[in-house]
Amino acid sequence: MSSIQRTRKLALVDCNSFYVSCERLFNPKIRKKPVVVLSNNDGCIISRSNEAKALGIKMGEPYFKAKDIIVKNKVEVFSSNYSLYGDLSRRVMRTLKRFNSEIEVYSIDEAFLDLSNFPDSEVEKVGKEIRETVLQWTGIPTSIGIAKTKTLSKIANHIAKKKQSGVTNLVGIDNLDPILEKIEINDVWGVGRQLTKFYQKNGIYNAKQLKNKSNMWIKKSSNVLGSRTAMELRGIPCINLETTQTKRKSCVVSRSFGKRIEKFQELKEAVANYCLNASEKIRSESLVAKAITVFVRTSPFQRNFGYYSNAKTIDFPIATNNSIEIVKTAVFILEAVFKNGYQYQKAGVMLTGLRNDNGRKNLFSSEKDEKINILMRSIDNTNYRYGRSTLSLASAGFQKKWNMRRQYSSKIDTADFYCLPKIKAI
Repeated sequence: MSSIQRTRKLALVDCNSFYVSCERLFNPKIRKKPVVVLSNNDGCIISRSNEAKALGIKMGEPYFKAKDIIVKNKVEVFSSNYSLYGDLSRRVMRTLKRFNSEIEVYSIDEAFLDLSNFPDSEVEKVGKEIRETVLQWTGIPTSIGIAKTKTLSKIANHIAKKKQSGVTNLVGIDNLDPILEKIEINDVWGVGRQLTKFYQKNGIYNAKQLKNKSNMWIKKSSNVLGSRTAMELRGIPCINLETTQTKRKSCVVSRSFGKRIEKFQELKEAVANYCLNASEKIRSESLVAKAITVFVRTSPFQRNFGYYSNAKTIDFPIATNNSIEIVKTAVFILEAVFKNGYQYQKAGVMLTGLRNDNGRKNLFSSEKDEKINILMRSIDNTNYRYGRSTLSLASAGFQKKWNMRRQYSSKIDTADFYCLPKIKAI
């Protein structure tokens, strides 16, 4: 029996300046103004509006270096608000699944969507419908690139960002060379800094030149990934759509402190909070951890106090996701690695040996374990409903002076009822 083979069509949906768009969603006054969002501890610029880009503000540039331009041009500045960004990202992804459940969430603001079920003639129309629906349902503007392969979808998306329609469709175009010739080699998905230097050294400056390079040369001079990229540029799919998310093998929670920490009690509070966060994450995926690592370090640039870094790992007697046991073990490790006389800049915890929590009892199980499991579920449900840290452990502290600097925080959290914006009726 003969079957008609469908043309593979993948759409890359990318949220435009995502963090900035999230801040603008709840602050209409800044929609036409230059805006930047800063990284942890207000260190570097990690998101820019088009207006900020036009001023010459660079991605990843330290905030203090760009401060003169920012002040002079009255650029709006925001500290990163990951609770807000995460919630809006989930809303965008749920909206995309309305068109097809075959979706690969590539990052917080990007997703690949399989549009192979739609005829070639309707694909661009569907792309525009996706863009309009996401904007209407979530308020987040997007750019959409559609092509036969992931790599070409990335290129189509790169072009779409500069178009008013926000959608570029490369499906059905027989000769892509004129388009690929305008794409610099460093803008090709999968070509990093070192590979860019190598390609340019060998006369490959754009996507067209890489596409038309012989397979023999690429395999000999590059690697398997380089060969895949070239094949994808020719419209031959080599990178699959990963619609099923694999469970994590480890869970790391670490932060740089808003101020240097010298006291053990403050460091203990920080580590306890990281443990609670990590425990909540693995419980949400029905996982248990076999071991925990705690690490601390001072700033390598603060020479007056000397540099100190240390870490230690301990195995749990039985794999667990119990916050109380995890915090208790972490504090025991911290007592071993902590040294007086240093100003600590960063600490973190890592849960390793993660595996599925099958819920089965073992030889050492007791009635107490079941009660603890019920307690953990109650804590998670309460914190999910009323906001993180509504229920916590005393060892996690209350004042949290070590928290990250968030001087320019919008203080909006759509997952917390009490942090939602207030509207006054006149």
